[in-house]
Amino acid sequence: MTPSPQPENLALQIQKALEKRFGQSWDLPPNLGNGQTELCRMLEHSSHRRWASKEIDPALLTLLMACALAAPSKSDLQQADIIHVQDRSKIKAIADHIPDMPWINQAPIFLVFCGNNRRIRQIGQWRGKPFVNDHLDHFMNAAVDAGIVLNQFIRAAEAVGLGTVPISAVRNHPEQTSQILKLPEAVFPLAGLCVGYPESKGHISARLPLSVTLHTDEYQERHLKENIDAYDQRRHQQHPLRRQRHAEHFEDATFNGWSEDKARHYGLPEREQFGAFIRAQGFSLK
Repeated sequence: MTPSPQPENLALQIQKALEKRFGQSWDLPPNLGNGQTELCRMLEHSSHRRWASKEIDPALLTLLMACALAAPSKSDLQQADIIHVQDRSKIKAIADHIPDMPWINQAPIFLVFCGNNRRIRQIGQWRGKPFVNDHLDHFMNAAVDAGIVLNQFIRAAEAVGLGTVPISAVRNHPEQTSQILKLPEAVFPLAGLCVGYPESKGHISARLPLSVTLHTDEYQERHLKENIDAYDQRRHQQHPLRRQRHAEHFEDATFNGWSEDKARHYGLPEREQFGAFIRAQGFSLK
């Protein structure tokens, strides 16, 4: 059995992860105690798309899903579900609509996290109460609940040595995903998740500096462009992008950094039909 890292080693790991993630040195607060292990794991998080052959114990998977569903829930409404897609033909049917992500078919476990407003509507009917909150916020509540459950599953999985990668692309063809999974009205797919023992450790993906995303008292954008330009360079030095996105639609850029890639990403329509799908599922979004 591998010995647990000593506190001073954990502190050093945390500092290194923070520097790699956010591009700045860090003085840790004292007395983090046993919390260092979880903080270190969170900061060293990475996505995985290649899997070892080791099988996942079904009892472990059930435990992880229980941990995920223990997550906070808006007003205790509990509007999140997890579908464990065991039928490999169903996984293939979903993956066939996402041909640029072969790791979906290759993952030992594939889950789909769903927002569920159906139960609350049913409960209202059973208890003889009207459902009068047919507006955008009740869709948001279900979507946020499902997102929190997804994140909590990822944290639980990483705590036992598993790797994951979320698949938001299940929303690229939401009607087909819903048909395959037989999702009823007022239930919608939020994201898939590939789960398995990772083939390799993975890498820490650099994030925008806290000077961009952390605000005090009020939102501010001071030096935003300069900070993003610097982030582009830092991220490029760590993990340069291999290709220019949508090269058939845009001219070659002299520098293909993160911001260039994201501008290209949202420079073409994506999931234009998702709002219509959600409305067809019984959400007015008004």
